[in-house]
Amino acid sequence: MKRRVAVTGIGAVSPNGIGREEFWQATKCGRSGVGRISRFDPSKYVVQVAGEVKGLDEDRFVTVKDRPHVSRSVPLGATAMAEALQDAGLDWQAMNRDQLRQIGVIVGSGGGSQDFTEEQYRLFYSGHEKQCSVYTIPTSTIGTLASEFSMRFGLRGMSHIVSTGCTSSTDAIGYALRNIQMGVMDTMVAGGVDAPIAPLILRGFILMRIMTSSWNNDPQRASRPFSRDRDGFVLAEGAWFLVLEELEHARARGAQIYGEIAGYGSTCEAFHRVRLEECGEEPARAIGLALGEAGIPATEIQYVNYHGTSTELNDRIETRAMKLAFGDHAYKIAGSSLKSLIGHPQGACGAAGVAATLLAMRDGVAPPTLNIDEPDPECDLDYIPAKARPLEIEHAVANCIAFGSKNSALVLRKVN
Repeated sequence: MKRRVAVTGIGAVSPNGIGREEFWQATKCGRSGVGRISRFDPSKYVVQVAGEVKGLDEDRFVTVKDRPHVSRSVPLGATAMAEALQDAGLDWQAMNRDQLRQIGVIVGSGGGSQDFTEEQYRLFYSGHEKQCSVYTIPTSTIGTLASEFSMRFGLRGMSHIVSTGCTSSTDAIGYALRNIQMGVMDTMVAGGVDAPIAPLILRGFILMRIMTSSWNNDPQRASRPFSRDRDGFVLAEGAWFLVLEELEHARARGAQIYGEIAGYGSTCEAFHRVRLEECGEEPARAIGLALGEAGIPATEIQYVNYHGTSTELNDRIETRAMKLAFGDHAYKIAGSSLKSLIGHPQGACGAAGVAATLLAMRDGVAPPTLNIDEPDPECDLDYIPAKARPLEIEHAVANCIAFGSKNSALVLRKVN
């Protein structure tokens, strides 16, 4: 019999708020974190907006001396992970070595330290190769990112990266779930971080023609999932981490419990590098697999946290997948896209959606989707437009879709 897995801690570093409660307050109030790019001068680019995290104390976990040697993902992720551990009542500074060996880390990240690597190439090709970091290779190697967090908190359990594009952090939570279910670990810290706001990365996404360039003068209206006039996503950064524990282990130490990760499903369409297959069958099947593992009929789902990127293709096909997965019940499920408030933080987006959903369960309120200004006849479900809604959530789905035809979903259950 599989062991049950609870969430006992949440940490968030988001474009619309640093810290779990600030993030959640902004989210349920519909406050956007999208603005004009300030990290560099974006005036020569057709896209000039992003979801940036502003006001972060980078010195807390990365010294000034060490900053040239790590990605921005490190201070973002370390800040969120520290909050999650503290929220769960796990004082890593007071733990002995054996206790630290019992906590593992699984990080989901689509790009890892690409921003750092881009800077090393810039230095090299601009004649400043002597300024390149001595850690160019280890920091650029995506697997090292998990080690950065393990080292900062002294956590000696497994330290792994999952990098599957936009489903990365959903899959990281799924793998953490599996390790606890099978008795490999009792406690895991899992979630996601990405920091893709850099000139060449921005340019690469622009070349793909999947980002909006229509709202440079009104950034908070740029991310518009499910609205007929949507024309692309908004690039974003951020970090969201959860502490996952075997349920009885959490209860035995009197830990708070936000909810249970009840099921996980993942599929691949094996179709295209970036396009989704029109039928929506594999995203629907991923949801079905997660529901099956949870033992929950589709009719018991009250809320869906959508992938909802604000691209024409994603939102239309995700809506179709919902109808395949839930049948007529799809029209009775409330759902929302967090990306309308924060943009698209790439591989970290799944953990962001799980965090928001668990907080929605806690408070009995479902967050809104912003900027649905024009109804789309092909996106005709209940996306909670404009304003949050009181909603008691017993069961929810957090859905993700990624480049490379990947689809992943988690089922969350309230624990009474």
